[in-house]
Amino acid sequence: MNPDQLRDASLLELFALEAQSQAEVLNTGLLALERDPTAAEQLEACMRAAHSLKGAARIVGLDGGVRVAHVMEDCLVAAQRGELLLRPVHIDTLLHGTDLLLRLGCPPGGDLDWAERDGKAEVDALVLRMAALLAGEEVDSDAWATGHASAAATPGSASAGAPEATVTEAIHPAPPDGPAADTVPGATGATKAPATFAPGEAPREPEAQERMLRVSADTLDQLLALSGAAMVETHWLKPFGNALQQTRRIQMRALQALDALQVTLAASAADPAAHAALAEAQRLLGESHQQLSHRVTELEQYDHRTGQLSHQLYDRALASRMRPLADGLTGYSRMVRDLGRSLGKAVHLELVGESTKVDRDILEQLEAPLAHLLRNAVDHGIELPEARRAAGKPVEGRITLNARHNAGRLMIVIADDGAGVDLDALRAAIVQRKLVPEETVARLSQAELLDFLLLPGFSMRDTVSEVSGRGVGLDAVQDMIRQVRGSIRLTQESGRGMQFHLELPLTLSVVRALLVEVSGEAYAFPLAYVMQAINLERGSIEQLENRQHFRFGGRQVGLVSAAQVLQQAETRRDEDTVPVVVLGDHERTYGVAVDRLLGERILVVQPLVASLGKIKDIAAGSLTEDGTPVLIFDVEDMVRSVEKLLSEGKIERIRRAAEAAPVRRKRVLVVDDSLTVRELERKLLSNRGYDVTVAVDGMDAWNVLRAESFDLVITDIDMPRMDGIELVSRIKREARLMHLPVMVVSYKDREQDRQRGLQAGADYYLAKGSFQDAALLDAVQDLIGEARA
Repeated sequence: MNPDQLRDASLLELFALEAQSQAEVLNTGLLALERDPTAAEQLEACMRAAHSLKGAARIVGLDGGVRVAHVMEDCLVAAQRGELLLRPVHIDTLLHGTDLLLRLGCPPGGDLDWAERDGKAEVDALVLRMAALLAGEEVDSDAWATGHASAAATPGSASAGAPEATVTEAIHPAPPDGPAADTVPGATGATKAPATFAPGEAPREPEAQERMLRVSADTLDQLLALSGAAMVETHWLKPFGNALQQTRRIQMRALQALDALQVTLAASAADPAAHAALAEAQRLLGESHQQLSHRVTELEQYDHRTGQLSHQLYDRALASRMRPLADGLTGYSRMVRDLGRSLGKAVHLELVGESTKVDRDILEQLEAPLAHLLRNAVDHGIELPEARRAAGKPVEGRITLNARHNAGRLMIVIADDGAGVDLDALRAAIVQRKLVPEETVARLSQAELLDFLLLPGFSMRDTVSEVSGRGVGLDAVQDMIRQVRGSIRLTQESGRGMQFHLELPLTLSVVRALLVEVSGEAYAFPLAYVMQAINLERGSIEQLENRQHFRFGGRQVGLVSAAQVLQQAETRRDEDTVPVVVLGDHERTYGVAVDRLLGERILVVQPLVASLGKIKDIAAGSLTEDGTPVLIFDVEDMVRSVEKLLSEGKIERIRRAAEAAPVRRKRVLVVDDSLTVRELERKLLSNRGYDVTVAVDGMDAWNVLRAESFDLVITDIDMPRMDGIELVSRIKREARLMHLPVMVVSYKDREQDRQRGLQAGADYYLAKGSFQDAALLDAVQDLIGEARA
């Protein structure tokens, strides 16, 4: 690529940035003008956007862009002057011009000459069409709308391949305000960056706009992780300050003891040297006590300041991941309008709560489900104009997307004012597909019937629409919603359309959770899945058909111990109440008994090590504010585990402490320098009933082994101070330990490591690359048997 081409590519990128910014203004304004063609604020905003694009295209030498923007500006100026009343055909052409300007900025295949070669015919056609409209000639509106609706069938499709929208502090090449002021940089009255403003808002001066920078997602993730770690570290100061306070109290008692000694010596004929020594000791101890008191006060002040700063840092880091929902809704209004036009329908999308904040990861994963639900509503929810007139409805259909926060969750409702689903036809489709017997279908509620639309492959149509299908693809939408720990529910009012209720977390980075204790370990239930936490009276637990139940919400709810679900030894207590977490939904509700309820926490989610695979009943890990490791339950997986125990009739009764018999548990020492791996292995083994101790490296493990007895050692290879191979060698050389079984578990499935480990005396080698919880537990059982001796 020669220097001229490099310069052209750089300028074209700047134009593409300007086109993206101004296209948002044009799309929003033109859709508003279609409903109110004389709205002065919208006309002004669109005219300024077209004018800015004309100047930008001229600066970069994009003649096709100048021509397109110029005729768009002429049309909008004529509308401003009252010489032209904008009709749908004008809006169609202006929207197509907007798409064309975006495509000129990001030409197909990166061809810098696309506008003058392959794209010239399209540019010429648009310019001629607009000229004909301005001259008052009639054109074929329907053909044009149908031919170009696909350009906006998916939000953002018109700008596919455009440079990243978050590029900022870029200078937008544009002319000064005013239709006739087309200048180039460096000329008299040179350009200033145009203000980007929403239709209906007053333009802001450039210096008043928020400055933005390009920051990678990985950098934001690291910033959040570091700020979370900093917040955890600050909690070390408080116990340290408490220890200093205790030392200060000891000093005070020492001073009091010396004062008593001084009184005793004064009553006796003690050596003056002893009196002098005592006085010096009192003086020194008094000075150190005073200095320590000052240092303790300073530490408390420092603890308070660092605590506040670390929380502010964490909150800001978390906020940097949050974006307004509007950022993910760009193009949806245009998509709904164009799709409706292509189907012969007039449809308007109303957005409510666009400023609602949501995590960027959630926002990215919501794009496809929301687009599908909106297309579905246009195609099958909104009736044709004739049907709407017959039903006494406005010809223009309305779809509403309403977003809000509720109890720390993101609630989105997509509703249309169409006819809704014919429930009789739905019942017939269910019976026809032999999903449920006819007599059962007749008794199903509306909510139960609508749930069938979410089944894979379920459709009420004999032919499938290319746009969408009621039920076709809704199972995929449900899967995508569940991947972000959300849920979807369908409701409808007869003749007034259908509503899709989406409930999602605000962020995947943190989770509001109920912290509990199970067999001495801390676990967390995401609050989104917790219906209620209660202290259940033991007398209210009923035994029915070898299963435990209790009354909740006017019905019987099954009760199971969390320790049994986790295959862990249950801690039995003498209290008259049992802490119970009620999980699930209205269809599947279970009570899970725990040892203690520790309260609500906001936890930073730390994904599990990928090589460990899926850990049963566990979704992720975290650390509490004092650094305590916590495993976060996968509640849906846990509910399946409970149902499996129920189906197999293996539910154990929750007993009091007096019913427990002391049993010796086999002891396992886990050695790994990774906190995540250490905790996962420890909890896996603890859940199976083994007594587990951990060590952070080989040297730590060797010191523990010399002081305590174990039935098995599980060790990593690559560790600081002393690696796993050296640890195995020392164990096998020590007379007291030489018969102790040792399992090597290593990430690096290298044959030389395997050979070294076995030659050193290891009894088992397990590669973490193929690690699964069952593989580890099976290997442990092979080596030392069941956890109970």
